[in-house]
Amino acid sequence: MSKSWVKSKYSEFVRDVLRDFCQVSQRLSTEFTRYDQTGQISFDFFRDLLGEEMNKGQLWRLKDTAHILFRSTEESDRTGLYLDWCIGYIFHESMKLREDAYQQENYRPWFEMTYDNPNLPPEEKLISKELFTVLEQTNESIDREISRIRFILFHCRRLFAMFLPAHQDNPLLARFLFSQEKLVREVFKSSFAELISEIYHDEPHKLYMLAAQSLEQGGWLEESAAARSMI
Repeated sequence: MSKSWVKSKYSEFVRDVLRDFCQVSQRLSTEFTRYDQTGQISFDFFRDLLGEEMNKGQLWRLKDTAHILFRSTEESDRTGLYLDWCIGYIFHESMKLREDAYQQENYRPWFEMTYDNPNLPPEEKLISKELFTVLEQTNESIDREISRIRFILFHCRRLFAMFLPAHQDNPLLARFLFSQEKLVREVFKSSFAELISEIYHDEPHKLYMLAAQSLEQGGWLEESAAARSMI
């Protein structure tokens, strides 16, 4: 992949990484809240979020885009390199969660049914009990993996607030922040105002001005007018 091509698409990559990070964060947060409430993690959720080599899911595509974007930056831009590592880490922890969820959904019921069988020979019952203790350890793994992902997501939000100010003139970024404000607010929570302040400093009107220009160029005249009204 040529550096000139990456450079020509740089504004899009910046927008895409933030957009996909917000969408992935929202989905993970919903799934982790469900886990907090039920103690169950969904294999289907992670299968869809990750996908496969030949049919990549949203998190896999985010990881790939992050590699393209952040590994094309200057070595001195450690913030981008940190973000690249963090997103890759979330990807690999999610891979572990998918496997743990598979074990819990597919093998735990079978072990429980087998162990409760009154006709099970004593030796087999003992083996079943000992093997089940290993399966039970996946619950501890799931707790640790979710905790680590939550921790990394928190630091990603901090890193984006450090990385994005260099892209305050990116109209695609401004358009996303304006059009998807609800999503960004949900992900960044109480740090949303700080994020906008860090990017645009004492020129918050620039966000709406750039968003309006981008929307107008795309033919979204009503949305462009709404952005201009915020200036």
